[in-house]
Amino acid sequence: MPKSIITIVGARPQFVKAAAVSRVIKEEGCFEEKIVHTGQHFDANMSDIFFSEMAIPKPHFQLAINSLSHGAMTGRMLEQIEVLLVTEKPDAVIVYGDTNSTLAGALAATKLHIPLVHVEAGLRSFNMGMPEEINRIVTDRISNLLFCPTQTAVDNLMNEGFNHLPCKIELAGDVMQDAAVFYAELANKKPSLPEALGLKNVPYILATFHRQENTDLPENLSAIVQALNHLNKDIKVVAPLHPRTKKIMAERNLKADFIVIDPVGYFEMIQLLENTDLVLTDSGGLQKEAFFFNKFCVTLRDQTEWVELVQGGYNQLTGANYKDILTATFEALNKKFVKAHDYYGGGQAASIITESLNQFLA
Repeated sequence: MPKSIITIVGARPQFVKAAAVSRVIKEEGCFEEKIVHTGQHFDANMSDIFFSEMAIPKPHFQLAINSLSHGAMTGRMLEQIEVLLVTEKPDAVIVYGDTNSTLAGALAATKLHIPLVHVEAGLRSFNMGMPEEINRIVTDRISNLLFCPTQTAVDNLMNEGFNHLPCKIELAGDVMQDAAVFYAELANKKPSLPEALGLKNVPYILATFHRQENTDLPENLSAIVQALNHLNKDIKVVAPLHPRTKKIMAERNLKADFIVIDPVGYFEMIQLLENTDLVLTDSGGLQKEAFFFNKFCVTLRDQTEWVELVQGGYNQLTGANYKDILTATFEALNKKFVKAHDYYGGGQAASIITESLNQFLA
């Protein structure tokens, strides 16, 4: 009888990451996997079409927990996940990344003495003001099997003394690169969003900003919007903006003199990435995806988990500094992208994770 696994996800990026591993699990037939969706990031677009088009397994359990404070959300998730785990009695629990869903799943599994597997372990921004940093540190500390996406992540765990803890650490590569390889082919078969925006064969910058450190501090948001307005005079700027960011901009009378569109799906984001000249973002995942698609990135943060991209010259950190954003952007636009390193495993992470997990549970 195959071992049973519960995978816990709560946000759209986690579905994409989990899908990469789930495909290999299904191909190998070594586990019986059930997926729990906490509902952390409620998204009306997560319909049957979302799952079928993206070849993502539909969740077996929907908890529908969202729109609460960090404490209330995590507590409610912990309570309901615990009930599920007691009923299902899995041989292991897999969590991804650093959301409240990740932390709740990790705590529930550990308190029930169920082996815990953390994919994307060892990442550190070294900024304890970020809720994600707290989530990832705690999850790593109580995990039994830690799959690190980069050597930097492995080094972080070693520097924190994890080699003296009863856990197994593996350099697996990044499942997001697996996903990028898989979905790029599908995205190219879809109607072109850049063409629909009038950007076919037109140079443009892809920009996203949503983190509270940028949206909730008036001076930060103002500096970012002003920088994008300035850049749009020389090169088109396209910004898929979260409704919350739009609302705050409206409340502060910040006018966008660049192309603002609604949040886009993963296929559309891949299309925008493949055709852009540069990425400006405060997102964690988009920094890597820019690299996957051979684009330079300017990161609107003071720290990043993906330090290897900064060290390699593929990414520049500017924070929300108006002058620094402009300087880094024009510098990047005048450079040729040459990928001298592949930091993230070349698209084999899911296979490595599945094989190692099979050995771990044997």
